[in-house]
Amino acid sequence: MSKVRNKQPRYRFKPGILVQSWLIQHLQACIFSLGQIIKNPLGSLLTIGVIGVSLSLPAGFYLILGNIDRVTEHWGGGLEISLFLKQDVELSSARKLAADLSGKPGVSSVEFIDREAALQEYRENSGFADALAGLAENPLPHVLLVKPLETLVTTGRGEELLASLQNIPEVDSAQFDRQWALRLFTIIELFRRGAVILAILLAFAVLLIIGNTIRLAIYNRRDEIEINQLFGATDAFIQRPFLYSGLIHGVAGSLMAWSLLAIAALLLQNPVVRLSSLYHSDFRLIQLRPEESLLLIIIGGLLGLAGSWVAVKRNLKDIGLS
Repeated sequence: MSKVRNKQPRYRFKPGILVQSWLIQHLQACIFSLGQIIKNPLGSLLTIGVIGVSLSLPAGFYLILGNIDRVTEHWGGGLEISLFLKQDVELSSARKLAADLSGKPGVSSVEFIDREAALQEYRENSGFADALAGLAENPLPHVLLVKPLETLVTTGRGEELLASLQNIPEVDSAQFDRQWALRLFTIIELFRRGAVILAILLAFAVLLIIGNTIRLAIYNRRDEIEINQLFGATDAFIQRPFLYSGLIHGVAGSLMAWSLLAIAALLLQNPVVRLSSLYHSDFRLIQLRPEESLLLIIIGGLLGLAGSWVAVKRNLKDIGLS
């Protein structure tokens, strides 16, 4: 008599099925959240619009600073230190000093102005040729125009170069017309820090806007949440649609901000081109690069997700969820 062995079925653990189930649950929650947003088009559009404006302001300041940097990138190098040599310095010595200074650290270039050539130019352009003809000797000294490196001016280290040039024995006096540039760079730095502060404040504003939107959604769906709890719905199942709602609002707000910036750039491009042509420049407004646009969308999505997560954790406690 043969023995019959009862073989129990073996269930193998398949990670792929769990991953597929997880993805389906998230996709369902995302579609459900998108449907809830479409059900209330006016309210959702107003919320997305406010988020878009809030995100477009710091992004717009970022673009303004980028355009200002492009305009002023060569202004620091346009500043020159004028070295007026002593009257007894010979022409050969002045030329040698100019050659030596060309290799000095922090110096971009040196231009030598012969006092005879300077006097001739002044006689031709000043209108005082008769008065200058009566002078016994040339009162003008040799002049060296020293152009410092841009990094020296923008970092405020031009004073060090000026002090070292003033100590040269052949130099009688030195002038560095730098105050306007220092004021300009200080104003730009102040504007940059203000933009950072504004961006932080508006980021908090976006968190509050999305948090309030999710809070109202939780309040309106309170009965539905309680019924789901009675049927054994998990905390993650209940929270997931609200998190996706915040994420969608944030991403849509970022796209709105990008659209506002693109429209603003389109409206300003022609006037800027006409203005730059008057100064014989080919300057064009820069816009967000693809990686910067992607970063804007990611920031908006993260702010939306963070705002909804805080609102969910705080408001679902009132109905028994942790």
